[in-house]
Amino acid sequence: SAMGPGCWRAVSSYSSPQVVVVRDGRLGTAYRALQLLVLLYFIGYVFIVQKGYQERETGPESSVITKVKGVTQSPSKVWDVGEYVDPPEGGSSFSILTRVEVSAAQAMGTCHEVSMGHRAGCCQDCVSGTMDASQHGVRTGHCVPWGSGRSCEVLAWCPLHVGSNSPHLGVPSLAEMAAQFTILIKNHIRFPRFGFSKANIQAAESHYLKSCTFNATSALYCPIFRLGFLAEQAGEDFAVLAEKGGVIGVIISWDCNLDLPEMECNPRYSFRRLDPKGALASPGYNYRFAKYYIWNGTCTRVLTKAYGIRVDVIVQGQAGKFSLIPTVITLGSFLCDWVLLCCMDKERRYSSRKYEQVPVG
Repeated sequence: SAMGPGCWRAVSSYSSPQVVVVRDGRLGTAYRALQLLVLLYFIGYVFIVQKGYQERETGPESSVITKVKGVTQSPSKVWDVGEYVDPPEGGSSFSILTRVEVSAAQAMGTCHEVSMGHRAGCCQDCVSGTMDASQHGVRTGHCVPWGSGRSCEVLAWCPLHVGSNSPHLGVPSLAEMAAQFTILIKNHIRFPRFGFSKANIQAAESHYLKSCTFNATSALYCPIFRLGFLAEQAGEDFAVLAEKGGVIGVIISWDCNLDLPEMECNPRYSFRRLDPKGALASPGYNYRFAKYYIWNGTCTRVLTKAYGIRVDVIVQGQAGKFSLIPTVITLGSFLCDWVLLCCMDKERRYSSRKYEQVPVG
């Protein structure tokens, strides 16, 4: 059906709210003061602080390569990077071993289940083929003597790991020297929208990294950190952290104003502990790994429970650069009404229609 005259008038008309002007000095002063505050907010915060005139990009493309160096010695061996760093690829997340518990010469066989404790008459619990997350193997269905009591027999890697320290590995020496291990963190970022890229290493000489250590003031572009320094900056006691393990975050922030020279875009580092400190359930950080060998024709392994400090490198940031589009959008709403009232030829007619002046009282 065709549109009626009322519909055409609604489509082709423009409506503006009518404003009632109240002539009162105090109200007028408060109103103008509020306008001034809005103007200062717009200019100071929106334009200067928030840089409303810039096009922005968050979350830079990033690559992280890490390398750990350091050697220490225990009474029985020398520990190098291949022994205490995992994984060895040098990515953004890795762990440095600080303490170990070792179960040596484990072979596949049957032995008593340690977690059962000294329990007499446990045969009703030893159901063949059963297992759960708290056990070390599969129950055979037999109840065998153990100490002054009896325990379920399991098929597992025997003898089972019981969490005892191995003093011959010189673990305290490893934890003490681990604080001096150095970590090189190479980070390259790119903001593809602006075609801007930069790295956290800017060495004028090839041997620069061999003799420098990080300093936020004098050596910002020498990203070589001592492990003890990371713990200290995160507010942790290194000896306590090395005992139970933990996770340290190295946060690299790139907040770049690309309207300024490239030298003004610099990385900012912060350090914090990421795992819950003082947790009662499963505190710290640890993991297990095994090394296998053949002994007298039998497949044998050494199981190691490793406590360590895991380092997670997290890269974040944003970049901004002047662009006409966000500038026009930001200014448009602010200037639109001012242009209508002050700059158009018919501003008096528009103003007289929009504003109705009434006396107070």
